[in-house]
Amino acid sequence: MNLDALFKICYGLYIVSSKKGNKINAQLANTVFQITPQPATIAISIAKQNLTHEFIKESKVFTISIISDKWTMIEIGRFGFRSGRDIDKFTDCNYKIGKNGAPIVLDDTVGYVDCKVINSLDAGTHTIFLGEVTEAENLSELNPMTYDYYHKVLRGKEPKNAPTFRGK
Repeated sequence: MNLDALFKICYGLYIVSSKKGNKINAQLANTVFQITPQPATIAISIAKQNLTHEFIKESKVFTISIISDKWTMIEIGRFGFRSGRDIDKFTDCNYKIGKNGAPIVLDDTVGYVDCKVINSLDAGTHTIFLGEVTEAENLSELNPMTYDYYHKVLRGKEPKNAPTFRGK
């Protein structure tokens, strides 16, 4: 079996954010997709070990900030390779609080989707959260960051908790 075929599946890169009480956190995610149009429903896959998972599970809300290809590895690293248990990921980050109380990243962002959790599915190491869209907005005409661009142009790697991580 050649698991390299899985890298041919098209992904984007997103910042998934949530809240827990008055605390906020976010992480980089590549598994975000629309499930239904009416009501508009989004699915995300979040590693159970991640702090963002804990926040979503408790608050039942999340936002998806669609980042652009203007992001650098420094910005990506803050959200994708650092834990919110160790740093405040929103220090020096331009953001606003969405309709449901979770943060939305604004710098070099294409748009965002604000969701409330309507269901979840245990997927072993990850949970798939289904969120009904409560608000969405385009913020710029920039190009969305794709996983292919992240790998080929920025030479990015998969964090250990990413669904695509294979330990290479």
